Amino acid sequence: MIDEISIRDLGVIAQAVLPLGAGFTAVTGETGAGKTMVVQALGLVLGERSDAGTVRLGSAQASVEGRWLVPENGEIADRVREAGGDLDPAGSGLAELILSRTVSSEGRSRASVGGRGAPASVLGELGERLVVVHGQSDQLRLKSPAAQRLALDRFAGDAVASVLGPYAAAFRGAASTRAERDQLIAERDERAREADALRLAVTEIEAVEPIAGEDVELAERAERLSNLEDLRLAAEQARELISAESTESIADVVGLLDSARRQLERVSPHDHALEPIVDALASAGFLVAEVSTQLASYLGSLDGDAAGELEEIQERRAGLAVLIRRYGPELADVIRYAEEAGPRLLELDSDSDRIEQLGDELTALDAECDRLAGLLTSARAAAAAVLGVRVTAELAALAMPTARLVIELEPRGEPSSSGRDVVNFLLQPHGGSEPRPLGKGASGGELSRVMLAIEVVLAASDPVPTLVFDEVDAGIGGAAAIEIGRRLAMLARSSQVIVVTHLAQVAAFATNHLTVVKDSSGAVTASSVTQLEGDARIAEMARLLSGLPDSDSGLAHARELLELAAAG
Repeated sequence: MIDEISIRDLGVIAQAVLPLGAGFTAVTGETGAGKTMVVQALGLVLGERSDAGTVRLGSAQASVEGRWLVPENGEIADRVREAGGDLDPAGSGLAELILSRTVSSEGRSRASVGGRGAPASVLGELGERLVVVHGQSDQLRLKSPAAQRLALDRFAGDAVASVLGPYAAAFRGAASTRAERDQLIAERDERAREADALRLAVTEIEAVEPIAGEDVELAERAERLSNLEDLRLAAEQARELISAESTESIADVVGLLDSARRQLERVSPHDHALEPIVDALASAGFLVAEVSTQLASYLGSLDGDAAGELEEIQERRAGLAVLIRRYGPELADVIRYAEEAGPRLLELDSDSDRIEQLGDELTALDAECDRLAGLLTSARAAAAAVLGVRVTAELAALAMPTARLVIELEPRGEPSSSGRDVVNFLLQPHGGSEPRPLGKGASGGELSRVMLAIEVVLAASDPVPTLVFDEVDAGIGGAAAIEIGRRLAMLARSSQVIVVTHLAQVAAFATNHLTVVKDSSGAVTASSVTQLEGDARIAEMARLLSGLPDSDSGLAHARELLELAAAG
């Protein structure tokens, strides 16, 4: 329930506070005073799109704040807390929720939920749970089969809801399965070509059997074998210079180091300072001798069929180069390609099995959709018969005694996520006439009464917290207007009802009467909101009836109307 709405600088309203509360609130006022701004303010605070043009002329921004009383626990409270907002306990299991919205003259918008900034979409989510707004545009929506189906489903309640959820899940599953199957079928030839290419690549790579890093190793070996003679000559010359074993006349390094060591060793007892030098020469001799041995071993490794080995290496490198060029750019990429090709081939080769599996799944899902769609149709047909009778009875009470609402179900060309039914609301204005779709055969006044009759019937089984009606009584007067007021009062027994109206017959039934007052004394027109009681309310009722708030006959008529409403 909306407890209060505060408005500042919105349209012609400079500043206003609307005390609402439970029951039936009527909002009246002169033409152009800004009555519809009340509905626009409510729309803003419930997440509707903002418009800089709604900011009052000369103001930097417009702001709207709404104070709700909501259950302390439940889906609304959970969503507020999820958005980071706070609720203030109000007793009796209720909590106070503050929603606010500001719109700057440049068009920027800011929203707040429970004192915490939030996207406007969060306001919209909460609004769907808190308020149902009916206006002229909603009458137009009532003409659409989608809106009519939603109204019927709402009336049917759990009989439809318990089936609609599983049906929608099965429908989505069937759509997803069908899309996957159709894609596999459409891409079957392309995937077959990919599988053939992968098989050829795997065969080619497996024939070579590349080993990680061998391309680098082979390059090094090829470099060595290509320069074998140069390597041999250099190694032989170095070894001869170090240790000339074959020619005793040539002094080698090993012999020279040994002679030097012996010379110093002979005289070192005379000077201990020579001992480290003797040790160093001994170590150098051992090291040079080791180098000589290593050179001999190296020369031995150069022996063999170097030409044959080089040819084999070059052939191997050429085979690896082909693989790298096709599947590289590195040998590691070639090996990875071969490793990944296996699982991909298994996937591609299983297409036929997967298509067959998906076909079986789709058959089962389609059968389940068909079964659930049949249950939906049966539930809707049963609800349509009852809803038609109850709305017809309400229309009789709304000064349409011979009118009848007929609800028909037609099969859709293609099922949708809501089933295979097209719901049509038809209005038969009087006996003997052909029922016609609401969009073709109903006037604005008739649409208003049909919409109100539907809401009255729905409220009995599925009440909503707050209902807002924006001049739904347009085009109606006399006895029909009184019956609309009476029905709105009935709705207010189970829901909070807020009505923007220009009819005294409707406003008379309100338990809370607000008027929007226009002040044109300044350079810019400004409006405010006043709560009416006693004589002030009677004067406003007289103005609505005759345009003369001080007319004795108008005042008498206003009192009579209020007494009629009080009597029920």
